[in-house]
This record gives sequence, structure tokens and C-alpha cells, in this order.
Amino acid sequence: MPPLRALVLAPFDEAALARLRRIADVTYESWLEAQRLHAPDELGARLHDGGYNVLVVEADFVFEEVFEAAPGLRFVGICRNALTQADLEAASERGIPVVHTPGRNTNAVAELTVALMLALARGIVRAHTLVAGAGWRDPALGYRALRGREVAGATVGVVGFGQIGRAVTTKALALGASVLAYDPLVPSRDIEALGARAATLDHLLAHADFVSLHVPDSEPTYHLIDDGALARMRRGAYLVNTSAGSAVDPDALVEALTQGRIAGAALDVFEGQPLPLASPLLHAPNLLLTPHIGGATEETVARHSRLIVDELERFLAGEPLQHLANPDYRHARAR
Repeated sequence: MPPLRALVLAPFDEAALARLRRIADVTYESWLEAQRLHAPDELGARLHDGGYNVLVVEADFVFEEVFEAAPGLRFVGICRNALTQADLEAASERGIPVVHTPGRNTNAVAELTVALMLALARGIVRAHTLVAGAGWRDPALGYRALRGREVAGATVGVVGFGQIGRAVTTKALALGASVLAYDPLVPSRDIEALGARAATLDHLLAHADFVSLHVPDSEPTYHLIDDGALARMRRGAYLVNTSAGSAVDPDALVEALTQGRIAGAALDVFEGQPLPLASPLLHAPNLLLTPHIGGATEETVARHSRLIVDELERFLAGEPLQHLANPDYRHARAR
């Protein structure tokens, strides 16, 4: 293999960059700083013209056009768990391994989920607005108008028991809550081994004080929380979604909040991002909105950076890759 030249378009940790620079000539251009994404044909041409054989991305698309235009490419790192932005078949046909970074933002999203639960339960945003707006003149106002509830002793319903759902479960249990979990793909024994109770979705909605969504963006989960699901929730319950924006029907949620059928909700993800200015969600009562910051932590960047460099070092040493997305790439490499 010729000397390594790496094009890194993902945000990357300085320590991992230093490691990478010890084994490769590195061009580092985070898409967040450049504020642009490459079209696949443009990206392929850049790889070819620059003689790059290693590519690391977070948001850029690595489709067949990239592989066609850059025959010298030998290794691709995707700084995400999901792989929808990479053409794995095209990579495999050319004997190119594609690695990804599962779990990079698990703790970050789980922490935000719990933070949103606490913010809803204690009315933190409303309380801040009251004080910052010079509206706190009565010393007892908080005890009369801002009395919240505690997560300890409450029931948290976790919908989707993947890595993040499990991390939320652990944190909720540590706060003293009990947890109901629904995931048709996970055996009940796995749910119960973590200290939660397996439940049907209907049972969870009817009994949870907090309903937290951790589902993929897919056809089966589209508008999973619709008018019917919201009607089955407890009147004093809260909904938190830090997973797939399409899992919640926004019109149904606005209606439920307006009518007071649930106590409140928090959304970090939306069907359209950024949220359109005409969205009715912007004017719904008791709704906390954040701009998709679930994985936006320094630790997430450090984690995915370390995982990618670890994998590249294994690749160069001929060792098995731990986070390989296309194991069949070896067949083409062997031909």
C-alpha cells in the first residue's frame, strides 16, 4: 500500500488527529467549520486529484460515484452508527473496508434525555424565563405556580431498547424511577436483566409518567406516537423524543398539548430540520424544543475519533476490524 494520505471531513479530536498524523499525511477540514458538504462526484474527484487513499466523513455521502472517481481509495471511516450515507456494496466490490462508530453518542443522548425529563418535571425553562423577565416579585410564587414533580418514584417508559434506550434505563433507575420498556425485537429476559420490566406499547403508554422514544427512523416507526397513542398516555405524563423526528405526529402532539391531554413534551428531533418557521410546534404550550443536540458533546467527537484511528491502525497491521460495516469486502480484495 502506498504512503497514507487521509482526508478527514468529520469533526475530529486533537489527540486522535495527532495519532493519525503519525501514520498519514492528513488534510483536516471538518464540515462543521467549512459549513459545506461535498457532492459525491466532487468528493471523488478531490480524492483522486489529491492522491488520498483514506477518507473519514460524518455527514458527507460516500456513494458509488466516489468509489468510481477515486480508484486509489483503500479505507473509509464513517463517524456515525448509521450507514445510510455510504454505498457498502460499491465499497465491497472494490475491496474497500468501511468502518463506523457505534455507540459514539450513546451516553450523550441518554444524558440529554434525562435532562429533558428533569427540565419538564421541574419547569426549569419556565422558571428561568420568569426570573430573567423580572416576573418574580412574590417570594412564594414558585411554590404556588411552579410546583413540579420528581423523577424518583415515577415510571419511565422506554420505547426502543437499543444502546441508548438501555443507557436511559440505567440512568432512570439510578434516579429512583421504575422503568417499563417496549421493544418487539428484544427478548423480555434482556430487558429484565437490566432492571426494567418488559411491556406492550399500550401498557407502557397507559402507565408511564415519562415516555421516552429511542427508535430508528423507519417505516414501522413513522408516527408511532399519533393521536391514538397520545390519547392512551396518562393525562399528567410527559413525552420525550431524542431519536427519530418522524416517530411523532406533530399535529397530533400540538393538539394533545393544547387540550392538556398530556402535561408536556420535549423534542430534540423533527421531521424537517431545521424546524420550519411555520411549524405549529413553535407555538404549542408546555413544549420544550432543542436543535438536535443529542450527540453534540466533546466526548462524542473524541469517541468517534478514537474509534476511527483504532480501526485504521488495525487495518494497517492486518488485524481484524471491530466495527466493520461490509465484511464481504475481503472477497473482492482476495481476487
